[in-house]
Amino acid sequence: MWNKEVSQGVSPTVAQLVPMVVEQTGRGERAYDIYSRLLKERIIFLTGPIDDHVSSLICAQLLFLEAEDPDKDVFMYINSPGGVITSAFSIYDTMHYIRPDVATLCVGQAASAGSFLLLAGAKGKRFALPNARIMVHQPLGGVQGQASDIAIHAQEILNLKKKLSELYALHTGQSLAVIERCMERDSFFSAQEALEFGHIDHVISSARDLEAAQNGKGTSEVGEKTYLP
Repeated sequence: MWNKEVSQGVSPTVAQLVPMVVEQTGRGERAYDIYSRLLKERIIFLTGPIDDHVSSLICAQLLFLEAEDPDKDVFMYINSPGGVITSAFSIYDTMHYIRPDVATLCVGQAASAGSFLLLAGAKGKRFALPNARIMVHQPLGGVQGQASDIAIHAQEILNLKKKLSELYALHTGQSLAVIERCMERDSFFSAQEALEFGHIDHVISSARDLEAAQNGKGTSEVGEKTYLP
């Protein structure tokens, strides 16, 4: 869902279920939550609805990993139903602002804003697991107030729709007309269909497949990182 606002977040109950990992160091034991431990391996998890809070966390992790090593790839695992347009743009711009390539991998689903960030990965480094689902559609939103303000917001949504269509076309290689038809209603893709459409570069089923694709042995040629105007 492309929304102007998303109020959902991680509930206290869910937060309590995040496992901790204990490591032995020269100074004793050190405990990490599982996501912080994966961050040490340059893995970022983007899960759930995308709002300003989530985008701030993702952008901060991207900037941190660039500072750690500007030449080493970052891996972003995505399982998201979508969210706020401007929050997704914030992550998108940061992905292309930093120097490391950002590889994206869909597990579960990448819908709406999630699908946008999936295809924003570095060219040749966009992956999906076999049973992943990808969905694209046009922006949606609602506003109330004076007629003149409603007209202004309606035009803004049309502007966002046009911008998104152009970016989808750029990253997939499809024509703008094809993208606009896909975005007119909810369009669902299997991993294989997303590969054929140009939304991703590889369908993988194991870490071995991921390694092979990175070494240029996959079904699609690994290319250079794509920067956008």
